[in-house]
Amino acid sequence: MNENLILHLIQAVLVLAMIIIIIELTLHIRHKKINIFQRFATGFWIGLVTDMLDTLGIGSFATTTTLFKITKLNDDDSKLPGTMNTAHVIPVMVQALCFILVVKVEPLTLISMASASFFGALFGTRITKNWNERLVQRILGLLLIVAALIMAYRMLTNPGGNLSTAVHGLHGIWLIIGVAFNFAIGVLMTMGLGNYAPELIFFSLMGLSPTIAMPVMMLDAAMIMTASSTQFIKADRVNWTGYAGLVLGGIIGVLIAVFFLTSIDLNTLKVLVVGIVIFTGAMLIRSSLTKKI
Repeated sequence: MNENLILHLIQAVLVLAMIIIIIELTLHIRHKKINIFQRFATGFWIGLVTDMLDTLGIGSFATTTTLFKITKLNDDDSKLPGTMNTAHVIPVMVQALCFILVVKVEPLTLISMASASFFGALFGTRITKNWNERLVQRILGLLLIVAALIMAYRMLTNPGGNLSTAVHGLHGIWLIIGVAFNFAIGVLMTMGLGNYAPELIFFSLMGLSPTIAMPVMMLDAAMIMTASSTQFIKADRVNWTGYAGLVLGGIIGVLIAVFFLTSIDLNTLKVLVVGIVIFTGAMLIRSSLTKKI
């Protein structure tokens, strides 16, 4: 099957999923008579900032949680996961659509790695139920920082050795390793660990441009958040204050970041990836040290 046709089918599935989410949201909001425009401005700038950073690979959940605390936009912590998933699901779908359009990636790599992450997340709760979350965070945080330092060392000792922009996917044994890696990342996502930084560093260490990771990791997130947000809506576990602003600001933030990412040169992007991964690793270690048992 033609590669472009496969990518267009993926786009069609994303658009269909977006339509389903919007219909479900509209029906629920009308039925419950919910005002989603309360504190619109606060929601807008939070969505703008968090989804802009999300598109750059930093992730949105940690930043959203922090800004919710500062602004008191969410007054019920039990609804925090549902609120974040439901608020970010449409911007994340826009991310996936944009990067499938502007970043060339082989469909086999895109579909197989996204599917592996999805199934890892699907079965992850059963696998990780007895794991020590703090220990996992600490180990993953350290591994990310080590990987980022290796990448930085390569950049300093071989400044002329650019990552490949001619190769647009993984093949053979490396694709199998990528699928296994993404399944593991999907499992870890059920513990609240993001997939962005690990996938950025994985593709970079494979010698590929980290832009190749963007469609993969965003399609992962779109699939998982679509499934989870529908359940959160049905269970009434969403705080709707500022919701309209969060979604609109998020979409605009995504579009701004997409333009930024696709217009910078590869050396700048490599430096950005190292910074993102070290930041993420440090945050994981910090979380593991401060989380209450």
